[in-house]
Amino acid sequence: MSGSPTRKHMALPKARTLIEALPWLTRHNGKTVVIKFGGNAMVDEELKAAFAQDVVFLHHAGLKPVVVHGGGPQISAQLDRHGLVSEFRAGLRVTSDEAMEVVRMVLAGQVQRELVGLLNQHGPLAVGITGEDAHTISAVRHRPLLDGEPVDIGRVGEVTAIDIGAVTALLEDGRIPVVSSIARAEDDGHVYNVNADTAAAALAAALGAETLMVLTDVEGLYEDWPHSDEVISRLTATELEKLLPDLSSGMVPKMEGCLHAVRNGVTTARVIDGRVPHSILLEIFTDDGVGTMVVPDEPLTTAKGAS
Repeated sequence: MSGSPTRKHMALPKARTLIEALPWLTRHNGKTVVIKFGGNAMVDEELKAAFAQDVVFLHHAGLKPVVVHGGGPQISAQLDRHGLVSEFRAGLRVTSDEAMEVVRMVLAGQVQRELVGLLNQHGPLAVGITGEDAHTISAVRHRPLLDGEPVDIGRVGEVTAIDIGAVTALLEDGRIPVVSSIARAEDDGHVYNVNADTAAAALAAALGAETLMVLTDVEGLYEDWPHSDEVISRLTATELEKLLPDLSSGMVPKMEGCLHAVRNGVTTARVIDGRVPHSILLEIFTDDGVGTMVVPDEPLTTAKGAS
């Protein structure tokens, strides 16, 4: 008989970890999960590799992952190289026609390509598309309010429609869609730069996803920042709505996206700490989540005696 009892015993924690995942594997099997890739996870090589492993793991575990990405740091770097100034108004990048060409090139030609390559190290899985492809994301010009007045920030889009045809076809073919947050203009034949958090939330709702996961560079939504670093682990849509006016500008599109998702058919939306390697697996398959989960409001209870 080979192998010592001690060595076999040392492998037990691995078995326990796998067994702990069993209820989640059962619950999520066949379900669509939309993951917004961003923050440190986009620029740190180890985190990028761990992210790709997580997404491929979800795929092989029977889930249907869809990845949506932006590329803020990469866009800023490329605009600098082109001598174009990065200006932000109302928390959004002012995007001239010239800057839009750079945005399109960086998102579809650099960030997406790298992510598709990382995923495809594990097999012929990932296919990159942009919101322009097959009318996946349509948008009109977004004019945010600044001091109560609408301002023109160029080719920044507000999502008006999602066509899930191409994404669904890829999922049914056993692929992992990787979607760049560029939208076709509904009205003037151009393209728009769309906030990737917003795009991910709109796509999750349109797909009827089980979960929207948004990677960030913080632990989650803080209870009373900056006075406390206690993270709110779970809150309802209405509870989140009350907190929105007091959130930092960077968290607003993420949390608005979560709110939109759970109010439009997505079962849970989560903001998770992308600085933690394998945070996606920890959030989906263990008891120890690493972020804030938003859930729909409880349905109103039926009248007494109603079935």
